[in-house]
Amino acid sequence: MIADRLIATDRLTVNYAEIEGRTGEPVVLVHGNVSSGVFWHPTMAELPARYRPLAPDLRGFGGTEPLPVDATRGLRDHSEDLLSFLAALALGPVHLVGWSMGGGVVLQLLRDRPELVRSLTLVNPVSPYGFGGTRGADGRLNSPDGAGSGAGGAAPEFVRLLREGELGAGSPFAPRSVLDTAYVSRPLAEPDRYLAAMLATRVGEDHYPGDVRPSDTWPGFGPGDRGVLNSLAPTHFRIDDLELVEPKPPIRWIRGSADVIVSDTSLFDLAHLGALGAVPGWPGADTCPAQPMVAQTRAVLERYAAAGGRVGETVIEGAGHSVQLERPKEFLAALVETLDGA
Repeated sequence: MIADRLIATDRLTVNYAEIEGRTGEPVVLVHGNVSSGVFWHPTMAELPARYRPLAPDLRGFGGTEPLPVDATRGLRDHSEDLLSFLAALALGPVHLVGWSMGGGVVLQLLRDRPELVRSLTLVNPVSPYGFGGTRGADGRLNSPDGAGSGAGGAAPEFVRLLREGELGAGSPFAPRSVLDTAYVSRPLAEPDRYLAAMLATRVGEDHYPGDVRPSDTWPGFGPGDRGVLNSLAPTHFRIDDLELVEPKPPIRWIRGSADVIVSDTSLFDLAHLGALGAVPGWPGADTCPAQPMVAQTRAVLERYAAAGGRVGETVIEGAGHSVQLERPKEFLAALVETLDGA
């Protein structure tokens, strides 16, 4: 049985899910943006009994204390919260699994404290160069101020409906509609618990999406200093030296081929939307190309492998952003292979 717990760490009070009475090697599952640990419940239930799955909610999501997010630290507010969670439970080296934004969180933890990581599994992870505003496999900024990334990229109607707790799908920007069309490649059979997890997101300038800073560069905004989307901006979050960590735990990259969120042609990247004509004024590919998110992750992992790390990639054909929900058997097989091989 999966049960929620609260634990006071030296940084904040964390809500987390665990399987009652389960012991074994700890597997810490870190969720993505506008979600919670609930998105890991099916994976937790199916993990072999030799593993102890734990799914904490990040600050401002689910039932964890909604402390503000200092975006100037990139994802370190979240990764250091996770470190305090591990310490509070007296966990030694753990298997880390990060989905979407959670992939960036676990990458940051690996970069800062590699001795605490037994294995790392990245599930459709945010690029190591953040979300939006970069070009090329080496993550060069399109503009020095990170224009096109950060909180200004959030659709205002989605933010409003999220704040209001909208349950219906009358708008394409309603959380239920976004769940059905972006989080997954086809609607889930039982979406209500995941919608409830999305609606538990704390909304505001200190949380999702964050504050917005005007820019003279298209599309007219750059990342602010507060909130979740700004913590993902390439001016604040950047991991381009992962190959330097020691020790080097094995890394598995699992992704869905039909992901529309983390993609080289992401429908959430303003530059790609500009190229499609959906955002007016796009200055062209020479000035503002789409961010090659998958290519950027591959480049960072290839350097890690070249420096002696063990890296594997699993592509689940036809699956979208939430492969753990859409194709649970294939996802679980790849995950367990990684855990067993660590």
